[in-house]
Amino acid sequence: MAESAPREVTPPPLQAVHAPSAKERKYDRQLRLWAASGQRALEESHVLLVVGNTSGSNSSVAGVETLKNLILPSIGHFTIADSAKVTEADLGINFFLEDSSLGRSRAEETTKFLQELNEDVQGHSISEPLEQWLPKQDSLKPFNLILIGAPLPEQELQRLSTYALEQSIPLVYIKSQGLFSTSSIQLPAEFPIVDTHPDPETVQDLRLLRPWDELQAAEKELGDLTQLPDHEHGHVPWLLLLLRYLEEWKQSHEGKYPSEFKEKTEFRSFVGSKARTNNAEGGEENFDEACAAVLKSISPPSLGSGCRDMFAMDSCTNLTQSSSNFWIVANAIKQFYDRHDVLPLPGGLPDMKATSAAYIKLQTIYKSKARSDVAEVTNTVRKLESSFGRSEPSQIPTSEIEQFCKNASFVRVLTNHSKQPLPELRLQKGDSKTLAKLPTMLTNFQSISEVFLAMNIDTIPSATLTELKALEDMIEGGTLEERIDKAIEEVRRTQGNEMHNTSSITGGMVAQEAIKLLTRQYVPVDGVVIWDGIRSRTEVVKI
Repeated sequence: MAESAPREVTPPPLQAVHAPSAKERKYDRQLRLWAASGQRALEESHVLLVVGNTSGSNSSVAGVETLKNLILPSIGHFTIADSAKVTEADLGINFFLEDSSLGRSRAEETTKFLQELNEDVQGHSISEPLEQWLPKQDSLKPFNLILIGAPLPEQELQRLSTYALEQSIPLVYIKSQGLFSTSSIQLPAEFPIVDTHPDPETVQDLRLLRPWDELQAAEKELGDLTQLPDHEHGHVPWLLLLLRYLEEWKQSHEGKYPSEFKEKTEFRSFVGSKARTNNAEGGEENFDEACAAVLKSISPPSLGSGCRDMFAMDSCTNLTQSSSNFWIVANAIKQFYDRHDVLPLPGGLPDMKATSAAYIKLQTIYKSKARSDVAEVTNTVRKLESSFGRSEPSQIPTSEIEQFCKNASFVRVLTNHSKQPLPELRLQKGDSKTLAKLPTMLTNFQSISEVFLAMNIDTIPSATLTELKALEDMIEGGTLEERIDKAIEEVRRTQGNEMHNTSSITGGMVAQEAIKLLTRQYVPVDGVVIWDGIRSRTEVVKI
């Protein structure tokens, strides 16, 4: 009887691995930048671009290019409000128009071609004149970011600016003219940012000078280091080494940790002297890591300036029924800090030479402490929510609280408490404080042309221009006079017309700031951003 063929054995299945969805593959690069929470914020946004009807080509190509750079990463909706018809001049500078668009609604045509960039985005258009649709009730209600893509009459600009301030909506003013462009942001009275994306190394909070019980227990479990075999001695995590030798240092220094630079240098030499040099490897990398970490790790837990400012704000200390999620969590973290004199532990741990078991154990200690701190803050949040009658469906997600705790030391709350409108509006209204700053700006600034472009020459009172021109006599050699004349000549030569290359670069820069505003991540620029296409450089000024 012939032997039967050997039975095929099916190998055990590999552990299931989450395969990225089509959406994750499509937006992979940006998810690495602002994570799923930032992407969700983008997809829930609705951006309005308002195009005026003043002189010049006024196609607001810079605004359109900004939208392009927001549509590609998938904002949820966008709307273009533009009452103009497409002209020959538009076809020469706007890539999102074609010959067949001539004579048609510029808003509708531009929206149609922009929407082709991303099927996940919904585009809308408003072709009515601004003065007709803007006064309508709730005309601006759907939007959470307003872009003003070209100069507007003062009345309409004032209405948009006031609405944005009242509704806590960021507003961005963009002006592109010839080889220059400017952009500025009008922020709400308070604009909190939890995830400012600091340097990863600065986020690490190891608490070497404020160790908790579990961390101290891990250090004591090491026993007598001098009795450890070479392999184990060379794989003690540097963090535990520092804890051990900090205790030894305190015993011989009146119970004090090294604080001054000289003391830390001495402590570093003390740690280095404990390394074994006669082992099989000729040295110990873990001790080298410990010495390198002394200056940046041996310091008390700090309270970031942004967090300190946040704690002092009335919105943090005096909660109301209408307080936002941000301020409720901020108040809970403040209570945690008041109780413990430290912020919640972030829980991150740097890489270090150690056995896998030792590193995992240490990592577990830090993560467990972080989870415990988050749980305490969450408990406070729930009590606050209960006091305001918030039921479970409307409670703040635990993931949001955890993110806040992790980034607490680097939180920023940008403010506009005086509710100052855009520099362009202050100049149009002849604001005396704003105008009074201009002569000083001219004498201090490297690029005089940039100051003129940051302003709107057509709207500045002639008396002010005369005063500024008089400054030429104060500058030796006539350099200022020449630069002022060139700047005025360039602004008036272009007569409000755009160049696509300038507007394209500007659209990229403005979109970057818009993404910061929409995702509430990273810190947006503070001031008027000026692009000087002649010298290919940017400048930021405060007006």
